[in-house]
Amino acid sequence: MGGAMSGPGRPGGPGGPGLRLLREQDVLARIRGTEDKIADAITAFAGTMLFVYLHAAWFTVWIAFNEGAFGQGAVWDPFPFGLLTMIVSLEAIFLSTFVMVSQNRQAARENVRADLDFETNVRSEVWSIQMGRALGVDPEEVERKVQELLAENRARMTGSGHSSS
Repeated sequence: MGGAMSGPGRPGGPGGPGLRLLREQDVLARIRGTEDKIADAITAFAGTMLFVYLHAAWFTVWIAFNEGAFGQGAVWDPFPFGLLTMIVSLEAIFLSTFVMVSQNRQAARENVRADLDFETNVRSEVWSIQMGRALGVDPEEVERKVQELLAENRARMTGSGHSSS
């Protein structure tokens, strides 16, 4: 369980000797590459009103030019705007791909969090058992009380009334 790292929660740090606690940020930083950063930045920008406004302006200018508002010499993509349609379709393909990449990263992030939460819960339970034994606490009585509290909580969450205590 020990490691060579130091700092908060690490050997030599405030967390105590021999403890090696993983931080979510450390784990996520190791799995995030340049491509992920780019996909996240694009997805973050595509989810803003600025993105919408820029596209509305771009479409307005494109259509105005290609409807001849600035003279027939300025028309490069006449109605039905085949080039615009192709560009918008390609953009939609790429944006949906960037969104999926970001969603996959979010799922990986949630898995890391769940794994770290599980490790923390196991660590807490082992420490609690050891402290309880040292204090002479009856583990079966504690477990009975835990089961009662969990049953009461489940009953409240499902709206099925209260369990006896």
